[in-house]
Amino acid sequence: MVIPAAGLGIRLLPATKTVPKEMMPVAGRPLIQFAIEEAAASGLETVILVISKGKNLVAEHFHRNLELEEALLQRGKSEDAALIRRLSDLIEIRTIRQDAPVGLADAIRSARSLVGDEPFAVILPDVLIDAPIPCTRQLMSCYEQHPGCVIAARTIDPKEADRFGVLDVIPLSDECCGGRTLRVTGVMERPQLGSVFSHHGIFGRYILQPAIFSCIDQTLPGFAGELHLTDSLLLSAERAPLYAYLFQGSHYDAGNKLGFVQATIAYAMKDPELAKPLQEQWERLTRAEH
Repeated sequence: MVIPAAGLGIRLLPATKTVPKEMMPVAGRPLIQFAIEEAAASGLETVILVISKGKNLVAEHFHRNLELEEALLQRGKSEDAALIRRLSDLIEIRTIRQDAPVGLADAIRSARSLVGDEPFAVILPDVLIDAPIPCTRQLMSCYEQHPGCVIAARTIDPKEADRFGVLDVIPLSDECCGGRTLRVTGVMERPQLGSVFSHHGIFGRYILQPAIFSCIDQTLPGFAGELHLTDSLLLSAERAPLYAYLFQGSHYDAGNKLGFVQATIAYAMKDPELAKPLQEQWERLTRAEH
């Protein structure tokens, strides 16, 4: 499992000027924790965290903090101490450095030495997917039936196509995945409005085969000089099957300000400690407007 966490967090500036985007809290949990918990819940044993200079804090969030645990225990907060301790027990985390933020494909390539010659999953931590079955687990199940690269996808509003990588797809003849698996025939990175050739967008989860690394090596820089994973996936589709899986669950793009607020509200409403006071506050605000 690879989690790229080396980006600049430009869409959440100025909050991310000094605080890593991945540490921005949604209803009390940093974004990176959601990604790590999804990996663990999907049955994965090791996460490769790709970080950049100044982002050691992202990995340190999962290190033991004995002083904090002891302080909490002395204050009678045993549940909080257990919560903090559990972070270090979730999954094995290994880190590797991306030298410069030059695109998602390059971040994934940075993990090549640790990935080895096995298929691997990728989670983008600013994409939150709330689902009874973790989205990564859904893709893994699809991969078991359809070996190849698998992309989490769903239909999108054509007016929002410039926010997504977009897939051109055709249905498969078999129905082994409930009709949710599609064959990908084309990939485009955030097309300009009006040029969309499909209504299926990419949603921040992938199962990739190790051959993707050679495709990344052949990928030419695109917009802003970055290496786009969509271009590498298009190259891989010439050699091996490429699939889209229409995942189940609610999606939040927490990498931009509106999506971050939407995710915060949605997850807060699932928290027993926050839901009722938040609802009461909303009702007070609504009454005040009238």
